[in-house]
Amino acid sequence: MADLVGAFAASHGPIIARDWDTMATDHRERLAAGFDELGRRLKACRPNLLVVISPDHWVNFFISNLPAVCIGIGEEHDGPPEPFMRKVFARERLKGHAAFGRHLLQTALDGDFEPALSHRLKLDHGTCIPLWRMAVDAELPIVPLLINDLEEPMPSIRRCLAWGRLLRQAIESYREPLRIAVLGTGGLSHSIGEPTMGWIDEEFDHACIRHFADGEDARLAAFLTEALPRTGNGAHEIRDWVVAHAAAGSKGFELIDYFPSPQTLVGAGFAAWRVAA
Repeated sequence: MADLVGAFAASHGPIIARDWDTMATDHRERLAAGFDELGRRLKACRPNLLVVISPDHWVNFFISNLPAVCIGIGEEHDGPPEPFMRKVFARERLKGHAAFGRHLLQTALDGDFEPALSHRLKLDHGTCIPLWRMAVDAELPIVPLLINDLEEPMPSIRRCLAWGRLLRQAIESYREPLRIAVLGTGGLSHSIGEPTMGWIDEEFDHACIRHFADGEDARLAAFLTEALPRTGNGAHEIRDWVVAHAAAGSKGFELIDYFPSPQTLVGAGFAAWRVAA
């Protein structure tokens, strides 16, 4: 049987890749320290598989065909197509894990969830910036779980919690003895392409952190459902953290670092969960 051995979360943002070599040294070092610590902890878990929960930034889908959730079930996926990623993460192919991807899909269908599926996804900066900065081994297979965090209507926070529990169920019912880690990417607050572009809602970010640490799903869902419409559009990526949180058992949140990062337009957060038995 498979085991969940680690659950992590990290911010991402195109500017992290685009301006990495030119941003202020102290700022780059603090970002690097957060990603490095996540990478160290991931390696210490000795996973054979990584499930990455991320948005799709109009690379695979657009409003003409926009699934709420899509599972990548292919043996491999394409690397990031964005030009700013090519100089830092030039991998054209990323290993998938078709068997676990299909098992997650079937577990979802059996549980009355209706995700989309893809035999080959393009994995953009949302997935690949953390893989790059955490120095994730190129041989570690990835199962992408793409959540619509960009365009309304989006999955409810309650549904994201349910997806996290379902992901845990799929891991624990998988017959092979895999060591599986999960990584939620995105957030915390940011505003892109809006009149408030560049605004970092520190009050919202700190409240999110408190609710994850509190670990009460009902309070977390109520807070995010009420607060998300009032903050920047990029904050909707917190759904990816919510899935990882629920997969870990909704307890044991540990903040590794948080700081407003106006240079990259995000509230930069790095976190891990102690996985509940």
